[in-house]
Amino acid sequence: MVRRIALTCGTWEFKQSARIKPAMPDDANLRISSFLDAHADSTPAFIAGDEERERRLRLLYDLPLQFAGEEDIHALFGLILKRIVELIPSAERGALLVIDPVYGKLALRASIPEDDPPISRTLIQRAVGEASGFIWSRQEEVDVSQSIRNLGMQSGMYAPLLWKGEIQGVVCVDSQHHSAVFTEDDLKFMLCVAHYAAAAVANHFLQIDLQQNNTVLQRLLTNFSPALRGKLLDKARHDSLKPGGEKSNVTLLMSDIRGFTRISQGMDSAVVVEMLNEYFSALVEAVFEHNGTVDKFIGDAILAVFGSPEADENQQSNAVNAALAMHAAMDRVNEDRKRRGAVTCEIGIGLHYGEVLHGFIGAEERLEFTVIGDTVNRTARYCDGAGPGETLISDALHEHIADEFETRPKTIPTKHEGEFEGRLVVGSAKG
Repeated sequence: MVRRIALTCGTWEFKQSARIKPAMPDDANLRISSFLDAHADSTPAFIAGDEERERRLRLLYDLPLQFAGEEDIHALFGLILKRIVELIPSAERGALLVIDPVYGKLALRASIPEDDPPISRTLIQRAVGEASGFIWSRQEEVDVSQSIRNLGMQSGMYAPLLWKGEIQGVVCVDSQHHSAVFTEDDLKFMLCVAHYAAAAVANHFLQIDLQQNNTVLQRLLTNFSPALRGKLLDKARHDSLKPGGEKSNVTLLMSDIRGFTRISQGMDSAVVVEMLNEYFSALVEAVFEHNGTVDKFIGDAILAVFGSPEADENQQSNAVNAALAMHAAMDRVNEDRKRRGAVTCEIGIGLHYGEVLHGFIGAEERLEFTVIGDTVNRTARYCDGAGPGETLISDALHEHIADEFETRPKTIPTKHEGEFEGRLVVGSAKG
């Protein structure tokens, strides 16, 4: 598979395949004195009695912990380059470029000096294309690329950041002096650091991705009660929270602010949104307290579900108790709004029990919980028939809660479906 990579630095950009062949006109004049495959093990060997080598090995062995301990990714980029320059005695300048995981662009992330990054597109192409580290030197008698001439580069080393077969970026160091010499041992140290750096960078990007996915999941779960969120999070961790639906009987609740259009007419939109948020916060809390799930907000209405996505043998009584709690919550909010001289509202609530198709729909990347079926439409009819401060339930629901709540009959006239028979819930639950 050919992976497309774009390299961006300052105002220039180019695209190049990650499997470039080395035979390119721009790098034909480069003297490559040492070449190591980045896939191969290039760990420097210990040599007894070599104090400088022992110093470098001590620095090298400590790097994984240093990289893992850096929580800020931008600070990590600077630390990687700083440590590489410390390990390479002849290195005067350096640069670190990392592939952005979202846009696939290879961009400058750190440089020494900060205001003059020593970057050669030709050499970056070679390191990425061959997935190799190499030492190069300039030959005065032949022409070289414009970037190498402009930067006054005489010799240097380039190495890809390779982790699990994927290139994460490129690191380079160079010298502007003819006397500077980079050795194959330097290259081994540099490749080893590049591997550590690639692992650290990949881990940082993974953590960022996990945090973003967690944020999306948390937004999805805001429609569920705190008790239910734990169960759904557990399913998500075990990869069992997937698109799909099932048919079963649930209890639906729909609440609607009575006369909302008239009340909000002439009000500033920001004030209207603030008012809805104040009411909805109290109403949703009442739903959650009784194991309900908020399916959606429809303007000034709320559609809630009881008995899904988790079965609930007490769904019918929980739904009715939630409705009574919602009216009580409205009373509390209204008392507070009256003290502030703000507009107050009343809600009507309708409930129905019946079969729906319910579950998570969409793609695995974007799931949404919903319920579908005629039961939803019927619930809306009962909601329409409930007056301010009333809770109107269907006969189908009444059959399940008749012994728990006091009710009285009410007929709902409709334009196209005739009369609906329902029952108004009166007062609180019995004993």
